[in-house]
Amino acid sequence: MIVGLIIACEVAFWVLLAAGLAVRYLLKWRRTSVALLLCEPLLEVVLFVATAVDLRNGAEPSWEHGLAALYIGFTVGYGHYTIRWLDGHAAHRLAGAPRPPKPPRYGLARARHEGRLWLRTVLAAAVALVLLQAAVWYVGDGDGTGPLRSWQWAALRVVAIHGVIALTYLLWPKKPPTGPAARSTEGRTLTGR
Repeated sequence: MIVGLIIACEVAFWVLLAAGLAVRYLLKWRRTSVALLLCEPLLEVVLFVATAVDLRNGAEPSWEHGLAALYIGFTVGYGHYTIRWLDGHAAHRLAGAPRPPKPPRYGLARARHEGRLWLRTVLAAAVALVLLQAAVWYVGDGDGTGPLRSWQWAALRVVAIHGVIALTYLLWPKKPPTGPAARSTEGRTLTGR
């Protein structure tokens, strides 16, 4: 049941997002668009409540409950970022706004960008860890909480792996290309071809 609800929440996220952006840029109904986009966090509330009710009704803690916590954490960490990114692209495609800037590709600017993404991952993992620990306390810290504990370790591993990847951009920054090939690439980027 929980996995089906996670899938339904993910589908509903994208449907609400597409509807919100379409209403904003095609119909020019800004207030309706804001109302649709503000419904996005309600999906996580529904998933949280359903998971808590499932555990309260005596369900054995399983990998599904852990996945729900990670999904909620990911949405908290990356949901607004994703919506803002897609809003910029929708504004460009549908309303004639300037093309949103791409993330930096080289040097310290790229390392800062990767560091900010890693901080989002830390936030996502922190939310998931808190939810998982609350679930452990809620059902009692017994042998049945193993799946929840394993998801806690998974969240910590994701933070560590993403941290190492982000650190590589700082320790070994990618340098911009030089020479004639770099000039032709810059020309294409500036002219939009």
